[in-house]
Order: sequence, then C-alpha cells, then structure tokens
Amino acid sequence: MNYDLCLHLDSNDPAMLRLVLKNATNYLNALPDEKVSLSVVVNGPGVVHFATTDADMRQQTEGLMARGVRFCLCANALADNQLTAADLWPGCEVVPAGLVEVVRLQRAGYAYIRP
Repeated sequence: MNYDLCLHLDSNDPAMLRLVLKNATNYLNALPDEKVSLSVVVNGPGVVHFATTDADMRQQTEGLMARGVRFCLCANALADNQLTAADLWPGCEVVPAGLVEVVRLQRAGYAYIRP
C-alpha cells in the first residue's frame, strides 16, 4: 500500500501551520514501519511562515525535515510576498509553482490533503 502524502498550506494563519505540522507528525508516528514520503507544499500567503522568527514552529519544521519531510515553497508566492530563498528557514525547497507541485505529486500517487 502507498502511504505517500501531500499536505497543502496556503494560509498565513499560524493555527493552520500548527495543524499541518501536527498532522504531519501524527501521520509519521502512526506508520512507524511503513516507507512514507511526505511533502508539505506551501503557496500563497502561507510562505511567510517560513521566514519568521517563530522558534517553536521552526523547531517543529526542522524535526520533520530530519524525518524526511519535504517543505516545498512556491517561487511565485515568495515573489508576491517580497521574499527570496535566502529569507527561508534552512532546508526549505523552492519550487517554481506550488499548485503545479501539488498536481505533480498527485500524479505520482500521493494522497492530497488541504486542512
């Protein structure tokens, strides 16, 4: 069975990012013996979270990255929010277009969830 998952975040509400981080953690914890690929795709105003000084959310994100979770941020949304890759937390990936990345992952067999 394929447990690959794409979580999508497009909100700058910190509660939504906390939900995504919690969902990712719970998902990985529930499948300890399975090979899981998990990507979090962020576009729209959601990208601003990954350039903030919120130490707790950054630490949670880094912990998930250490477990193999990819955080893919939309280049278009970064430009719209006057951010560059240099402004982001270490380990964040920049993809040309967030929605295209979501579709690419779905076509590769990932389940898709937008909280």
